[in-house]
Amino acid sequence: MTPALCLRMITDLAPQLESGEISARELTDACLERIARRNPDLNAFIAVDEDGARAVASRTDDEIAAGRYRGPLHGIPISVKDLIDVKGLPTTAASKIRPKTPAARDAPIVANLRAAGAIVLGKCNLHEFAFGTTGEDSAFGPTRNPHDTSRSPGGSSGGSAVAVATGMSYGSVGTDTGGSIRIPSAACGTVGLKPGFGELPCDGVIPLSRSLDHVGPLARSVVDAWLLYQAMGGQEPRIPPETNPRGALRLGVPRRYFLDHIDPNVRGRFNDALGLLSDAGVTTTDVDVPHASEIASVYLHIVLPEAMTYHSRTLDSRPEEYTPGVRLRLEMGRYVLAEDYLRAQRGREVLRREITAAMTNCAALVLPTLAIPPPPFGVESIAVGGLNDSVRSVTLRLTQAFNLTGHPAISVPCGNTPDDLPCGLQLVGHINQTIELLTVARRVETTIRPV
Repeated sequence: MTPALCLRMITDLAPQLESGEISARELTDACLERIARRNPDLNAFIAVDEDGARAVASRTDDEIAAGRYRGPLHGIPISVKDLIDVKGLPTTAASKIRPKTPAARDAPIVANLRAAGAIVLGKCNLHEFAFGTTGEDSAFGPTRNPHDTSRSPGGSSGGSAVAVATGMSYGSVGTDTGGSIRIPSAACGTVGLKPGFGELPCDGVIPLSRSLDHVGPLARSVVDAWLLYQAMGGQEPRIPPETNPRGALRLGVPRRYFLDHIDPNVRGRFNDALGLLSDAGVTTTDVDVPHASEIASVYLHIVLPEAMTYHSRTLDSRPEEYTPGVRLRLEMGRYVLAEDYLRAQRGREVLRREITAAMTNCAALVLPTLAIPPPPFGVESIAVGGLNDSVRSVTLRLTQAFNLTGHPAISVPCGNTPDDLPCGLQLVGHINQTIELLTVARRVETTIRPV
């Protein structure tokens, strides 16, 4: 199978699957061959279910041939972050802590995808317990960025982003607690959607921070992500109709705080994207989030104690089995006072109101996804725009607010740096309006990155 087949969009493949022009077995074999060739260097997959995937693909071809076609995901091979239960495979969370017992059942989002006809190839690597943004802390070794293997693919859903970017799967399921879908999507050049809080079930997903956790899809285009999102929620996936590419559209640009400290190359790609949007008739207006400078503090005082609560027993009994960086962050959660946690929850509500207010006359906010290009492995701090901060803080800077507030957010590729490293454009929608955000993202994608 040629690499071109592996790198095609779901929307292109679906009609050919329905007509019998290509088969689910062909697509599955293409992905498995790609995994065999690229995974040894990139380490995107922890487990691959070759026999199971091929068996499902053969049954799928029989179903389609018999006229029982289920829709645009029927016969499409996908992958799942190894924080999410897939029946018959262990859920390792990329940690030595987890038992090797296979999951007894699929998480609901996986079951829904199977019901839509998707074929699960295997489980993707991640930053241990999803508590990191680089993908380098894993019991199975780091996942590597396919654009430069000395660099991070982003985290924590780095394996999922690499799998999609390289043609090892056509889509993937990730989780996002502070940016863990959007950060690796920006770093690897894929589309990554964090829906609104509570839209998709987190049952069967190992929690990091129960009040911040989201699940969502990674894909090669906005429409592909849209189809996966629909199916994950138990809806019948349907390819949406085309929209007017030059209708009225206003986007808000939150400059203060969000654009204060940005790598010059990332800023350049962002400004290029705004220029293309302006040429296409999109209006942008500057907006403000008054307490944006408090985002990181509010986030930390929620994520740290909530993560520690889940891990408290194993932190006491088996601390040495965690990777050092993840263990340190979990231990920090012990020192957050209850009054600080409650104060952070109040701050969270303030931020929710302010971001909602900033969007009053806009269809969405627009800002970069990552403030920097994918960082090299082993770098602990980085200077950008006059700010010297930890890599973790810098990579979370533009994404974590929307986990706090529950606004849906999506990252779309918007070009590469001179070193050919991907950059992401982030769009943030109104609460409970993920479909409207996807509609905006589709138009933006078509304008800045024709697919």
